Amino acid sequence: MSQKIGMESESEAKVDGETASDSESRAEASPPLIPADDTPEVLNRAFSSLSSRWKNWWVRGILTLAMIAFFFVIIYLGPLVLMIIVMCVQIKCFHEIITIGYNVYHSYDLPWFRTLSWYFLLCVNYFFYGETVTDYFFTLVQREEPLRILSKYHRFISFTLYLTGFCMFVLSLVKKHYRLQFYMFGWTHVTLLIVVTQSHLVIHNLFEGMIWFIVPISCVICNDIMAYMFGFFFGRTPLIKLSPKKTWEGFIGGFFATVVFGLLLSYVMSGYRCFVCPVEYNNDTNSFTVDCEPSDLFRLQEYVIPGVIQSIIGWKIVRMYPFQIHSIALSTFASLIGPFGGFFASGFKRAFKIKDFANTIPGHGGIMDRFDCQYLMATFVNVYIASFIRGPNPSKLIQQFLTLRPDQQLHIFNTLKSHLTDKGMLTAAAEDE
Repeated sequence: MSQKIGMESESEAKVDGETASDSESRAEASPPLIPADDTPEVLNRAFSSLSSRWKNWWVRGILTLAMIAFFFVIIYLGPLVLMIIVMCVQIKCFHEIITIGYNVYHSYDLPWFRTLSWYFLLCVNYFFYGETVTDYFFTLVQREEPLRILSKYHRFISFTLYLTGFCMFVLSLVKKHYRLQFYMFGWTHVTLLIVVTQSHLVIHNLFEGMIWFIVPISCVICNDIMAYMFGFFFGRTPLIKLSPKKTWEGFIGGFFATVVFGLLLSYVMSGYRCFVCPVEYNNDTNSFTVDCEPSDLFRLQEYVIPGVIQSIIGWKIVRMYPFQIHSIALSTFASLIGPFGGFFASGFKRAFKIKDFANTIPGHGGIMDRFDCQYLMATFVNVYIASFIRGPNPSKLIQQFLTLRPDQQLHIFNTLKSHLTDKGMLTAAAEDE
């Protein structure tokens, strides 16, 4: 009897195992998703006499200039528009990655896969943007009763929303698709980690000052362009197998060009308050403001050039902004480490036999194809600011102090007064008064 039950359970396990392996093999055997030619017809006609290599060069060049022009426009429109654009880009990147998973596994009719994916995106965005609103719009949140309640219980609400999606996923499990459903559950969460978390860091960088948003993004764009240009005209030595068109000549040329570009762009932007001041919410005007007294990071200072370099360039002293020194670190990361975000994306696309994440931008692929390096760069900038730049924020401390009970405020006041008196910053007579 027990032997019979063991044979039945073994047979059942074998069937389930075959189902799972069959699912994997059929997914791997799915034909490559090769996008059709998405070049605008007007450009096809204009460059029809050129070879495919030069035609691609001109198409990419024209559309790159169009994207740079659009970037200038959204910068001009201000920080609020930039935040909206970041969120739109995040949603589109998430859609492109989830769509790849759906196209690979669509024949298995997984229950609630896309519904749950978008639901988890909503939950994670609610959590991150709620944290941002509470942090940067503290006074407004405390002033409005509904917002104050939502802020107080924000993390509990966020956890409840996620837990609801988690339970929905468990209830959607189907016996013959267990392994595949857990694959897609992991797919969704890794996508959330890569796209949503890092786009949230982009917004945090923006609040530190638009220069921390514009310079890193511009360095990645510059490196992408210059690496392509150097590789196109001088490329001979392959760089990495994941991207056969990448060359050492383009990689090295892009590095030096990006460092010079970062220094020049930082010098220009450091002289304008609208770029260097933190983005803050003004409760009186109900709008964002970028006006402040620039910190020492954005004040011209004199630096003595090392003797070895003096003999080459003939200068002893150079006047530059301290931020320009930080820009060297940013541009170096954008040139040497940032491309690995692109290599990672190339490996991902090769794994699923696709050329691009989508065909949103002719000649460039999808939005994710343009932002694969940007997300990695955003994380580095956020870590860099937290490690080397950011200090205590007095305005936030005062905002939090004003929300305390009167007895708590009085306790902090007396403690601070005693501390300043011990330091000699307050006299005993001032303390008696």
